[in-house]
Formats: sequence, structure tokens, C-alpha cells
Amino acid sequence: MSKKNNNDKLSIFALGGVAEIGKNMYVIQYANDIVVIDAGLKFPEEDMLGIDIVIPDITYLTENRDKVRGIVLTHGHEDHIGGLPYVLKNLNVPVYGTKLTLGLVENKLKEANLLGDTKRILIHADSEIQLGSTLKATFFKTNHSIPDSVGVCIETPEGNVVHTGDFKFDHTPVNDQFADLQRMAEIGSKGVLALLSDSTNAEKPGFTPSEKNVGGVLDDIFSKADQRVVVATFASNVHRIQQVMDAAYTTGRKVTIIGRSMVNVVGIAADLGYLNVPDGLIIEPEEVNKMAADRVVILCTGSQGEPMSALTRMARSTHRKVDILPGDTVIIAATPVPGNEKYVGRTIDELFRLGANVIYSGSNSGVHVSGHGSQEELKLMLNLMKPKYFIPIHGEYRMLRKHAQLGESVGVDRDNIFLVDIGDVVEIQNGAARKAGKVPAGNVLIDGLGVGDVGNIVLRDRKLLSQDGILVVVVTLSKQDGKIVSGPDIISRGFVYVRESEGLLDEANRIVSSTLEKLMSEKVNEWASLKTNVKDALGRFLYEQTRRRPMILPIIMEV
Repeated sequence: MSKKNNNDKLSIFALGGVAEIGKNMYVIQYANDIVVIDAGLKFPEEDMLGIDIVIPDITYLTENRDKVRGIVLTHGHEDHIGGLPYVLKNLNVPVYGTKLTLGLVENKLKEANLLGDTKRILIHADSEIQLGSTLKATFFKTNHSIPDSVGVCIETPEGNVVHTGDFKFDHTPVNDQFADLQRMAEIGSKGVLALLSDSTNAEKPGFTPSEKNVGGVLDDIFSKADQRVVVATFASNVHRIQQVMDAAYTTGRKVTIIGRSMVNVVGIAADLGYLNVPDGLIIEPEEVNKMAADRVVILCTGSQGEPMSALTRMARSTHRKVDILPGDTVIIAATPVPGNEKYVGRTIDELFRLGANVIYSGSNSGVHVSGHGSQEELKLMLNLMKPKYFIPIHGEYRMLRKHAQLGESVGVDRDNIFLVDIGDVVEIQNGAARKAGKVPAGNVLIDGLGVGDVGNIVLRDRKLLSQDGILVVVVTLSKQDGKIVSGPDIISRGFVYVRESEGLLDEANRIVSSTLEKLMSEKVNEWASLKTNVKDALGRFLYEQTRRRPMILPIIMEV
């Protein structure tokens, strides 16, 4: 570790993952060395019309790319690795991750044609990696809803910065991978300058139940169901998938897997030894209808009501291979991510309409437990680490706030707790911390193949189009005398039904003609003012008649 220079500063900031759920990305910088922890995505909010996914704005990292020493991954969930293919296109740096995490990342990089260009370095809980001349990373095992999850300790000349990753304290983990409390206590006893800790369940009192509890519930449901059982869960919840496999095996059922992401994760996790799948347990979707109904489990995606997912298509009877039949049992083994409640509710309603028996987390069914620690576990982490400074991360603002209160309750000085938004820099120099300005941060929207080319203006236009529709006005003027040669022709989409609104559109036509003729007589022939005047006159008239404001596009041609 290089010696401390009193003029150098340690900077800690988030480019995503605070005051929001998803797109986690945290940056630790000392002097000329930058380490990035995680590179996730989040799903679009309702007003992001047509957007597929959202990733962090990495302007700061690309402007300082010669200082970025690597991206360290805590685990393999989408909100921590999903942004990597986009980030690595602009920032070719080494990626550090555990075996399963890198397995899932490699699959993504293959799809993005980046596998050959990206240096991938395998780590485990006992690894030590040097990141530039001033930073070193060590790791500790945690429990989460995916195997191979780790927390990270970044050793800096100012002191140690700990990032917990996503965690809970599960004392009976499904894969017998126990959280390394001893290592956490050791790190705490050496002294933690700053702790960045997962706030997802900071509002929930008590302890999060063990994932093992779900196994018993699944066994019970599988043995009592007299027809097929459909289980929807997150594709990356490998522990849950293992429990489904175990319950199917003990109750004599075969399992078929539906949904591209589910097929990918099961394949990778089984190949790497993180899923134990008995021989002959898995069957092809085509075989489902040939088997007795009480001998089948269908494992699929769609626990969040995503429109194109397997479960949603089954609920709408549009899935090519599987129909939901009256009497089937459907288990939704996940809670809705904030913002998805409506979609999930709609899917549950549609399944009930088809005659299915639906078991979901809202019905106190025990089919889902969280992968994140509740209040008592968050306090335990704080007590193990005993940080001087505390920065709650990974959660919406109210969760960060609640986590800050938990920090105070276990003795962290209120002045040493920093509630941050994305881009807010916490700077530590000679042991003293302060908020020190902002770096560029925000959302980069991905729409199809376009990365960042859809911004607020395009979204505003989409919103306008979706609310009141569009009117296109086409007029041809004569170059010689400025008279109208043809038109105005009015094309309406999403504004009014043309056949029933002929009078309105005829009057609109007349207004456009008289506006243009008036302007021509006044010798106004600049395109911009012609278009603006047509827009204003037509907009006023349409609003008076309909109380709607469609988007008006005048197209004026000269011949």
C-alpha cells in the first residue's frame, strides 16, 4: 500500500442505486486510482414510454478512463451486472467477480460481442487484488438470494471502505454457504473508515426469514396439488430454483423450464456446480402435455408481470407451448419490485380468471422470503463493522433515511452519516469527511439499439403523442405568387375519428388556408413564421372545439 499523501483525497460517490431501486454503481477514488463497484441496470418507470432499460450515466468514468483500475462485482443480479455490456463498450477495464457472477457476465458479454475484448479476473472470498498504486480490495462471504455473493473491503491510504453488497444473515442457507461473520468482525476490529450498506429492507423490523423456510412450503404445495404446478420467480434466484428442483424431486414431479433468462441461468448455474439437478428431472416443454398433470412442474419467468415474460403470456393464453388449465396451481415466488405492483396484480387477476389457484407473496403464503436483511440484521452489520462514517446505499430515499436512523440507534454519530443522491461526492481527507459537490450523474435510456439517444425531449413528444395524438398539415405553395397550389391536407392520428369529425377538419382546413393567405398578403414568406402561425391558429381552434392539444406538424412545400 502506498504511503498517504496529505494533499490527496478519498472520494466516494454513487452513479446509481441511491434514492432508487436498481442500476447500482458505486465509485471509490483515491488520488489517481478509481475502482468501480457493480454496474447494474434498472427497469423503466411508467413515464419512460418505449424505453427498454435504464443504465447509469458514466460520463465521469469515461472522462477519467485512464484512472479506472477495474470494476468489482459483488454478485450476479441484473441490478448489479446488467449495465456491464453498455459500460464496457465505452470503458474497457478488467472485471473482477466470483465464479457464478463471471459465468453470468460471460453470457451477457457473448451476446454483446465483447467476450474477447474484456479481461475477466476470477476472485473468491480470500482473494486480495491490487488496484493501481493506492487501492487494494479484499472480500468476505455474504448470504443473498444468489450464490457466490461477496462484500468488498477497499483498503485506501485514508482507511478501509467497506461495501456490503446485498446481504442478509441466513443461518441455515440452502447451499450451506454461510456468511463469514468472523471475517466481518476482523475487518471491523481493524477499523472501518466508511461503511456503504444495503438499505433495501431498512423499513422492515426484525429478521428476514431463512430461504430454507420456502422449501418446506413448496414441498407442501407440490404434494397437495392434484394438477400441474407453475412456479414463477426471478431467473437469478438460484437458491429458489434449487428448492423448486428439490421439492419436485421429492414429490415425484418432472420440471420444465420456460423463459430465455431462466433457461440461461439454470444452464450456467448447473454447469458451474451451483445447482444440483438430479438426472432425468428436467424435461422439454413439448413433453409437458404428454405427462400426467400431477407429475409436472413448470418453472418460468414473469414474477414481475413483465409483458413479454412466460407467465404473462400464459395468463393471456398467448404462450405457444403452455396453456393454464382450470385447477392448475400457480406460485408467484417473489414480491413486486416497487412500481411493478400493477402489472403483477393484473397477471394474478388473469390467472384467477383462467381458473388457476394462485399463491403469491401478498397472501402470507410463505412462498417468498427476501434476499435482503431486515432491521436487526442491518444493525448487526453496523455493529460488526463499527464504522466512523456511514453511507446508506441501495434503496429509495425513505429506506436510506430509515437506515440512517438505525445507524444512529447503534451509536454512529449523526454528523458522520451521509444521505446521498446519485452524483453527490463524500470526500475524506486526513480523517475528516464532508460533502464536496457533485459529479455528472443521471439516467441513460436504452431503446432498442439506441443508447442514450432518447432524452427528455423525445420522451416529452412521446407523451404528447400518447395523450392527444397528432395532426399533420400538408400544403403546397407556388414559388411565383405564393398562392396555395394544393391542400391543405390534414392527416389525423390518435386525435379524432376522421369519419365522424368531417365538419371539424373542414373548419381546420379553412383556418389553415385563411392564415396562410393572410401571411402571404403581408409578404411573410419565412418558413419558420409560416409554420408557427399555422400551428398557433390551428392549436387555438382545436382547443376551443375539443379541449385537446394534439401535436401539430405543418409541412409546407414550394413548387
